[in-house]
Amino acid sequence: MSNIKAVITGVGAYVPEYVLNNHELSQMVDTSDEWIMSRVGIKERRILKGENQGVSVMGAKAVEELLKKTNTSPDEIDLLLCSTVTPDMPFPPTANIIADKVGIKGGFHFDINAACSGFIYTLITAQKFVESGQYKKVIVVSAEKMSSIVDYTDRTTCPLFGDAATAVMLEPTTENIGIQDYIARSDGMGRNHLYLQGGGSCFPASHQTVDEGKHFIWQDGPTVFKHAVSKMADVSVEIMERNNLKAEDLSWLVPHQANLRIIDATARRMGLDPEKVMINIERYGNTTSATIPLCLWEWEKQLKKGDNIILSAFGAGFTWGTIYLKWGYDGDKL
Repeated sequence: MSNIKAVITGVGAYVPEYVLNNHELSQMVDTSDEWIMSRVGIKERRILKGENQGVSVMGAKAVEELLKKTNTSPDEIDLLLCSTVTPDMPFPPTANIIADKVGIKGGFHFDINAACSGFIYTLITAQKFVESGQYKKVIVVSAEKMSSIVDYTDRTTCPLFGDAATAVMLEPTTENIGIQDYIARSDGMGRNHLYLQGGGSCFPASHQTVDEGKHFIWQDGPTVFKHAVSKMADVSVEIMERNNLKAEDLSWLVPHQANLRIIDATARRMGLDPEKVMINIERYGNTTSATIPLCLWEWEKQLKKGDNIILSAFGAGFTWGTIYLKWGYDGDKL
């Protein structure tokens, strides 16, 4: 059996310049800073502005930063995967578009859609390619332009989401670092509680689908919240138990940034002190598959080689999962 493990060796990101705060949002829809903060803990979010600015614009910038930070040539990349629910277009894959924009001509590239669990699912997929021994440098992009599918007249969903893109490098190692274990699960019953109906083969785009608002996010908030609280906490505790990890053994929990109450509930179940939990939801909102790597990007300089880290997410589908990894480098020395 191969002793190769897959380790993150760098993190890049891009967030748009435009900040949509709660005060401005309250001029657009019936809401307030107090209402939003008390329910989800979001004060502002980034929005990608401009004509014909698809998610690949942000994804390419994140990859460019990653390549520069890791001193990597585009020619060295064997595979680029992109997790997104907001692709530039139904096809070609956004991964192909990003690769072309940054000059990656070799290898192959494809998209994965697992909603807010996208980074977890895509990192696990990339891990398998690296552990096979055939792939030396794999990039995982998580990029979302959620503002393109949000109805800014719906006070229940428009405060939640923001735009961002991230990119991480995954490489092989024989050291005891990198991805140690994972749990990934799904339950199709969730398809009835969080979705975007229009634009697919079931509801092709038409005047009727546009008029009926089928091209915007819809969710049954209480049901999604209930499942997210239990599922994220369950898998996070399960992965601790099967790897004999105690709360004191963990350096960080990196949770999906959907709702501050969900994050707090997960940390409590794990017995973690709040200072061990990465939280940036107040400044970026829910950037779907980009939230976890966006935290890693922001906290990178605080991360030390060998740190025990748990990543945990829950998303539409329903999809959910967790990864236990040992961090691969001292972030302050990169």
